[in-house]
Parts: sequence; C-alpha cells; structure tokens
Amino acid sequence: MTSPLSSLPRLRDARRRRASSYDRSGGNADFWVLDPGETRALAEIEGAGCVKHIWITLASREEHYPRRSLLRMFWDGESSPSVEVPTGDFFGIGHGITKDFSSAPLTMSPREGRAFNCFFPMPFARGARVELTNEGERRLVVYFYIDYEQYDALAEDLGRFHAQWRRQNPTPGWGDDGRRFGDNPEYRGEVWQTANLDGKANYVILDAEGRGHYVGCNLNIDCFQRAKNDWYGEGDDMIFIDGEAWPPSLHGTGTEDYFNTAWSPQKEFCTPYHGLPLYSGTDDWPWGGKNSMYRFHIEDPVYFQKSIRVTIEHGHANNLSNDYSSTAYWYQTEPHAAFPKMLPVEERLPRP
Repeated sequence: MTSPLSSLPRLRDARRRRASSYDRSGGNADFWVLDPGETRALAEIEGAGCVKHIWITLASREEHYPRRSLLRMFWDGESSPSVEVPTGDFFGIGHGITKDFSSAPLTMSPREGRAFNCFFPMPFARGARVELTNEGERRLVVYFYIDYEQYDALAEDLGRFHAQWRRQNPTPGWGDDGRRFGDNPEYRGEVWQTANLDGKANYVILDAEGRGHYVGCNLNIDCFQRAKNDWYGEGDDMIFIDGEAWPPSLHGTGTEDYFNTAWSPQKEFCTPYHGLPLYSGTDDWPWGGKNSMYRFHIEDPVYFQKSIRVTIEHGHANNLSNDYSSTAYWYQTEPHAAFPKMLPVEERLPRP
C-alpha cells in the first residue's frame, strides 16, 4: 500500500480543473449571492473525473445559516442526489455553528471555522453536478473552489461518494420519568440490567443498499434536559452488514469508545481520524448542552456486499431522550437506495 505522499513522484495522465466563484469581469467581487429559496449549481462537469477538494465559505445575517443551506451532489446524470446534507454538517460539525477543527478529510478553518474544506475523493464516469440551496430567509453570500481532475475514462472499480444527514429530536428514551441517573443507584441498576438484543430502537446513522464501504460519520448530541441526560455515552455502536440479524458483525462498548475516546471525555480535541471538536459541559453539569464528535474509517473501512445499517444506542438500551443528528459518509455502487426525506428547515434548526 502506498500513501498519497509516497505516490507524489508517480506521473499521471490527468488534467487539473477548477470551478470557482471568481469575478468573471476581472474585478474583486469573487462571490455569488443566493436569494432565499434559490438553488444554484456550483459546478457542472462533463465526462470522467474526480473531485479532489472543495472549499466553501458562507456569510449571512441570519443565525444557523450552516443548517439553513443544503449541499447536494449528483454523479453520472442521476436524478436522486448521492449527497444531501446541510452545509455545516457536511463539513464536520452540526448544531448550525462554525468552529475551528481539523481532521484528515474535513476541516473548518479560521476565521472561527468559517472556511469549510473537504478532501474526500469523489469520482464520476460521465459527469458531476454540485449545487447549493439557500433555504434561509436572508441572502447567502458564497465563495467557493471545487478542484477536480479530468480523465479520458474512469477506472471501473471505483465506487461513488455518498453522504446522508439524519436527525431524531428527541430520541425516544424509555427512562424519561424524571429520575436522576447519576443520583439514583436503584435506577442505575435498572438501566444496567436492561438488555438490548436486537438494536431495533437504536439511532440510525446510515441505512444503505448496494455494494460499498462505510468510511465514517459525525454525530451531534444535544443533552437538553438535565433530569434525563447526565451522561449520553453508554450507548453502544452496532453495525449490521448484508441484512444480518442479531448479533451484528460489529458491536461496540459505548459511544465514547466508538469515537476512540474513554472515560467520559470532557475536553475538545482533534486528530486525523477521530475527535471531539465541540464540548459544552460545565463543572456543574458535565454532560449538558451541545456536543459534536467524528470517527473516520480511512484506514479501516467497513465493507458490505448488499447492505449496511450503522446504528448507535441513545444511552444504554436506548433509555435516554436527546437531540441526535449525524452525517454518514460512504462509497458504493449505483443506484443507491432512496434517502430519507430531508427535514424542512424549521425542523433542522438546533434547539436554543
């Protein structure tokens, strides 16, 4: 196996191209303006190629604009997008905010995380379309680069890039009777002794059909009611492959464990493949508020031949009610299964 760095000396037959918002008149008005409700193609590419890098920065006088705008991508003339995600969530952090963080495939760069970057490769054989929709009530200013390569033909063994957003607000927890999990040993014992032996009530991060490999996700959790949500991280990850029933091929030991942390983390950090870029706890309430985390399977993709269902418990045995949202990233053959209907903008906005 070779790394991108070690492969740099290899000569290749490709042509570097770019779509951007530069001022066609030669001036410095290097931005586009999207009116409320407007959709505009950032790139329309013919032939074979691969998107290698996307940079976008947005400006609006309306709060939560990263959740009010939608990014969609279509490959090879398909009518149903392979990517459909609120813009901020696609680039790594939800809750309608921007914040500095870095990973290998995605970053939000200074100033204040408002420069969005994506390095996931996105191949296509016959064409590509990348479009942005402003579903806000104010104008949206957009600067962008979409850097891609053009080829004479695309290799046949390349899957197409997909990204899908989901939200469950709130998750249906069965322990929502006002008892404090951390202060009630009897209740704690009840939770630990409750079994989850099918995963059917888990929060779903991805449900896809076809042949491909899952390459990671970001997960955003808002713990908004203290009496119910002292600690969200006991929820196990469960990944069901090719229609299997119980047990799943991949069964984890807790939410913080899947995201490669341990012992109830209370510190923001970032690495190339996993991180906790947003933590909102306090000394008085360590697990309250908004949290964001990511795990990328760059070195360890999860392969599937027919289908995959990526899930995680919301608290042990799904006992907690929180606000969960996520973006899953994967590659697969086409056609892909229909995505869940995108929520209207008022149902995408974060809790106050």
